[in-house]
Amino acid sequence: MTLIIIVIAIAFVFDFINGFHDAANSIATVVSTRVLTPVQAVLWAAFFNFVAVFGFGTAVAKTVGAGMVDISIVTTYVVLAALLGAIFWDLFTWWLGLPTSSSHALVGAFAGAAVAKSGSFGVIIVSGWIKTLIWIVLAPMVGLILGFFIFLLVTWLSRRKSPMAVDRWFRHGQLVSAAAYSLGHGTNDSQKTMGIVAGLLFANHLIPKFEIPIYVIVGAYLAMGLGTLSGGWRIVRTMGMRITQLKPIGGFAAELASAITLFSASSLGVPVSTTHTITGAIVGVGSLRRLSAVRWGVATRIIWAWVLTIPASAGIAALTYYALAALGWTSPGVPTP
Repeated sequence: MTLIIIVIAIAFVFDFINGFHDAANSIATVVSTRVLTPVQAVLWAAFFNFVAVFGFGTAVAKTVGAGMVDISIVTTYVVLAALLGAIFWDLFTWWLGLPTSSSHALVGAFAGAAVAKSGSFGVIIVSGWIKTLIWIVLAPMVGLILGFFIFLLVTWLSRRKSPMAVDRWFRHGQLVSAAAYSLGHGTNDSQKTMGIVAGLLFANHLIPKFEIPIYVIVGAYLAMGLGTLSGGWRIVRTMGMRITQLKPIGGFAAELASAITLFSASSLGVPVSTTHTITGAIVGVGSLRRLSAVRWGVATRIIWAWVLTIPASAGIAALTYYALAALGWTSPGVPTP
């Protein structure tokens, strides 16, 4: 029982790091446009990250916890290896200043640890992975397209206003769009950890069926909010300043596009990447000005980090599981028929 409590605590540490790592996604545009100071921005984002606890369901949590890996193979050590693998990848990419997906790091690590335990890829639930992999491509594309057209629309609606008036109006509007994005970020990202913790509880017969206890829900949202509150300043610079330069009207369009994408994915139970979504939206907004406004070299480097996230985190988690086995804490994988 002590080990289970420790692993749950590590899960909430991951959620904290997720918030810390992805804080830039929530605040980069609103900081780069100077609508809020960095301190004001993280307070704003953290508050709405936590407010998402009220009424947004647990569809994503159920997909992650029981829809991607055969839950019968899950043990305390599988969850532990998955969490350690995802945490390592998150911290490594944070140190490099790359806005990679904490979500995909977690699901990749969960799969890697499960395969290491079973010795077979048969434990992977293909249907759950298909929609996740589709949304790896779809999320940034939807964000990009929505960002492009929302920016086009608001630019057209503001065409007869003075630049000063437009700037002033969208400074206020960006507070709303940033709040909406943080709500979407909280509801999608917090649920991934909920699913992992629920899987752990179910595997150890601490809950009668796979469901998300209320204390797990509150704990995940609280950890996420506190992580966002701590900020992720290395990535803020990449997201808000290096990809393209934004004004309040562009920041509004990017955040609104991202929020719509995140709420849509969450309603479908898809563990989408908030990082992919906001990056696509920022690129969409920047490309409307002119293609040269987007620093494609930075964007390409970020995309490569996305591609590597799932296999890298899966490999790290598998090695972690084997290390635990070498220490005699658990048994290495045995191929299943």
